[in-house]
Parts: sequence; C-alpha cells; structure tokens
Amino acid sequence: MSRIGRMPIPVPKGVEVQIDNSLVSVKGPKGALSRTLNDGISVRMEDNTLYVERASDSKTHRSLHGLSRTLVANMVTGVSEGFSKTLHLHGIGYRAQVQGDRLVLGLGFSHDVFVILPKSISVTADSSSPNMDNTYRTAIITFSGINKELVGQVAAKVRALRKPEPYKGKGLRYLGETVIRKAGKAGKAGK
Repeated sequence: MSRIGRMPIPVPKGVEVQIDNSLVSVKGPKGALSRTLNDGISVRMEDNTLYVERASDSKTHRSLHGLSRTLVANMVTGVSEGFSKTLHLHGIGYRAQVQGDRLVLGLGFSHDVFVILPKSISVTADSSSPNMDNTYRTAIITFSGINKELVGQVAAKVRALRKPEPYKGKGLRYLGETVIRKAGKAGKAGK
C-alpha cells in the first residue's frame, strides 16, 4: 500500500463532497472544484472522511494511488482554506502593479511586461517592502486561489520572465528561495 494513498482525508465543516463514479466534486466556502480520477482509483466517504482506494496492485494503480489521494486532498484544502504563492521581485528599478485582470511588471527590459491572469487567481503586489539587507526597495507579489496547480503554474510562468541571476541576485524568486551567488571577475593581480 502507498503510505500517502492510504491516509484518510478529513472533510472540514462547510465542505460538501459528491462522488459520481470517477468524478469527484468538492464545494466549500471559497468555491467549487471537480476532477475526474483515473480508472481503477475510487473514492469513498465515511463519517466526514474520504478514503482513496485502488482496484488492484498493478504498477499503474500503485503509481496513481498516492497522486490521486493528494489531488483530492488539495481540492478539499483549496475550497476551505485556499492556496497562495509569493514571489519576491529583487532589483533596482524593478516594479510590479496590478491593473484590473493583468499584472504589469517592470523587469529591466526596454518595455513593461504584461501578464494576463486567469479569473480564478487573485494577485496582490506590494512594492513598498525593503529587501533583506535594506539597500533598495523591492516588491512582493502574492498569487492566491483555490486550485493549487493553477496558482503554482501562474507563479512559475511569472518567475520565468526574469529568473534570479547568480552574480547580483536580481530577478524574481520565490519568497524564502536561496539564490547561490557566483564571485564574478577577480581582476588582474600583480600590476
């Protein structure tokens, strides 16, 4: 048995779960999500607890057991609490602001970068926060929503616009991410 797959999923109050063959629908205070699970994976509910089970011990079913349980657990957590991902914009002159349904980023290019956001993702940009060593101001961008995959995907696409470079550390990074720095040129010695 998969250690993750056999763990029960507690359903908090205010969350409704409907199971129709392989379709699992979850509705809560923050919204509703649904997902069709693969064949051979089933979900049953007992006493406000969900259990994910597999049909056989075949390699395919074993590999999907833990994944399916995690996806269902993320749906339950998403509609009850939600998920968020935070990016730290690090660099002189870099800025971020939200204009309607799009994010406007100044990333050191000759033009601003516009990112159209999905309707289910909300974003906040706070550009008044000092950076770690207080040398210049940076921005904090927070993405939040009920779908963990979509929140992570949007944050990753925005981060890919200007990844942190290893010499000065400028760019977009996840909050708490450590960027390994390189030394740079040492200069000529002996002159």
